[in-house]
Amino acid sequence: MNPFKLLILTPTALPAVTGNAMTAERWRRSLVGMGLDVRVIATEGCGAQDLVRDIDRFRPDILHVHNAYRAGGLLLDEVPDGFRVRLPLVVSPSGTDMNVESKVRGRREVVGRVLHRADAIIVQSEEGRARLREIVPGRMDRVCFAPKSFVWLGEETQDLRASCDAPPGGILFFMPAGIRPVKGNLECLQTLERVYALRPQVRAVFAGPLLDGAYAERFRRDVERMRAFARWVPPITPSAMRSAYESVDVVLNGSFSEGLSNVLIEGKAAGKPLLASDIPGNRWPVLGDAGDPPMGLLFDPSNPADFMDKALRLIDGVSLRQTLGEAGAAYARRMPGPCDEARALVAVYEKAMGRGTEQRVSGFGSRG
Repeated sequence: MNPFKLLILTPTALPAVTGNAMTAERWRRSLVGMGLDVRVIATEGCGAQDLVRDIDRFRPDILHVHNAYRAGGLLLDEVPDGFRVRLPLVVSPSGTDMNVESKVRGRREVVGRVLHRADAIIVQSEEGRARLREIVPGRMDRVCFAPKSFVWLGEETQDLRASCDAPPGGILFFMPAGIRPVKGNLECLQTLERVYALRPQVRAVFAGPLLDGAYAERFRRDVERMRAFARWVPPITPSAMRSAYESVDVVLNGSFSEGLSNVLIEGKAAGKPLLASDIPGNRWPVLGDAGDPPMGLLFDPSNPADFMDKALRLIDGVSLRQTLGEAGAAYARRMPGPCDEARALVAVYEKAMGRGTEQRVSGFGSRG
């Protein structure tokens, strides 16, 4: 492999603690280890002209856009006359791209335009491939699979039980996610209040940045009212995430849309049972492949009673929690590692650069 320069555009990047930021950092580390020169740019708050300046300074050989709407939309903005970028373009659409933005008029067009400009489109699950077949059926020859991995970024200590005054024998639910409607943070909190009324030993910790002002304010008010059992703590540093998972009993994902959740993969790797919304992106990480034992329970996100039933089963079932956690840990040990993921990404980049030499790929200046 000849080393090349890669620019990754993602909505958020470290030090922000979000799924996008963690994924981009995992890629950056493993790709640098393979000899690439990699730079990651957060596009939130960034304008097209800012991006032009960054490209001029870094002079990448290829662009990788992670999240077609929130990061790739920047490529559709107008820039000064005469400026054009002739760079191969790789896009990895997010779960919200495929399950939310692609269903909203105006946003759907942005996602479609970005994907149509791509030399290669990365998916990391069969669910993602199926959704792309609906969104951009004429571009399936550009779709490439790269396995998803996980990596712990440090060994810093984080005891979440102490942060919420969990009693001896208390069952602690942990939901690491940015506070925004698609993640279902508020809905999970409100239903856990009903669970707490039945099982006073339950505790819940929510960790994540404020990503939607109005929604987060409602969440803040409710979590303050529910301090008897719930806490909202600042985003946990990447180096402390492993310790945080290991200090809890159940890992919770209440999303209404997911691609392939870092949280569920990390929760399994930490040997914790999962409680996740029954949506397409969550089924494989919870249920695994055909013949695998389940690694958690799925609940209907539109039915609080179903959430309560599954939560109570986990609270009351010591052996169930242990069985699910052990199955998840065993599955995680068989998963591809960061080097496997990086090799697959490099193969996609090299394919895109080969295609990019044959045709002009412009990321800027034209909305047609």
